[in-house]
Amino acid sequence: MQAHVRSHTMELPRLIVIGENNINEFGEFLFSLSKPKKISLISGVNVKKILRNKIEKALELKKIKFIWHTSKDNQIHTLNQIQKDVKKDCSDIVAGIGGGRSVDTAKIVSFNLDLPFVSVPTAASHDGMASPFVSVKSEKPHSIVASAPLGVFVDIDIIKKAPQKLLASGCGDLIANIIAVKDWQLGHEKTGEYYGMYSADLALMSAKIVMDNSSKYSKKGLDARVIVEALISAGVASCIAGSSRPCSGAEHLFSHALDKIAPGKGLHGEKCGIGSILMAKLQGQDWKKIVKALKEVGAPVTAKQIGVKDHEVIDALMIAQELRPERYTILKEIEMTEQKARNLAKSTKVI
Repeated sequence: MQAHVRSHTMELPRLIVIGENNINEFGEFLFSLSKPKKISLISGVNVKKILRNKIEKALELKKIKFIWHTSKDNQIHTLNQIQKDVKKDCSDIVAGIGGGRSVDTAKIVSFNLDLPFVSVPTAASHDGMASPFVSVKSEKPHSIVASAPLGVFVDIDIIKKAPQKLLASGCGDLIANIIAVKDWQLGHEKTGEYYGMYSADLALMSAKIVMDNSSKYSKKGLDARVIVEALISAGVASCIAGSSRPCSGAEHLFSHALDKIAPGKGLHGEKCGIGSILMAKLQGQDWKKIVKALKEVGAPVTAKQIGVKDHEVIDALMIAQELRPERYTILKEIEMTEQKARNLAKSTKVI
């Protein structure tokens, strides 16, 4: 008989809309979700420039009042300022419109102010669009739990117009699930932590979509809709697991370590993809297959491609596990010396 498993909470998005050229239905989407009278919109400068008119028209149609806020970076003081401003709005709901940063900012602000939040991703570069997790830049970069979005609204047309490397980065974040799930199984075996077979399988299915179709994508281009659906499913897998376990293992620790050592270099999903090559080798998985898939979707497979130096990769491998000592990954099984890190990075051609 299984030992008593402590309960965990599943917080899932209530409504997910994916359409083509449907940004003009945003007001309708909000209205069917919670009939808000007023919304605080958080976005970056560029996204606001491009979408402002369409979004404002869509909201005016449903007589929803709105106030814009600009997310410049995810530094703590910027977040605090936006939070103060949003509090003054007295809105019923908060929307994060844009890439990872705006969505993350809206996630934290809404969580802290106890307001519902909707996610409007304009790029499919990672699985944060539907998950309750937020990346935090601090002494130890990692992810924290906030709220899952009440709703997710995606206009595939907008996603397609974003630079192709963002979609390729999303593929890297999906492939990472192969490593994360194996690490989760290892953690369960070694520490007896909860392992959710359903959420693990859902996360793996999202990775499999990219792995199985990568050669098709290399000929015909990436299928934005399939990738968006896979990223949303991965986010939902984390919601079901009650932790980021199914989508974040040693490869994410490596990515967070690079955030610390070489800030601003490479996209999150790109670093997770490269981390997946390294960790797959440590786990005894087929790392060459991961290299092939990443190349075919147009994601980087070497440090040089994202402007990271060899010694930064080696340092990142050495500090990765320390960033989350409580999380059991393959890196707990290895005494990662400088020599081992160099050999690993060289043998997989990452450096």
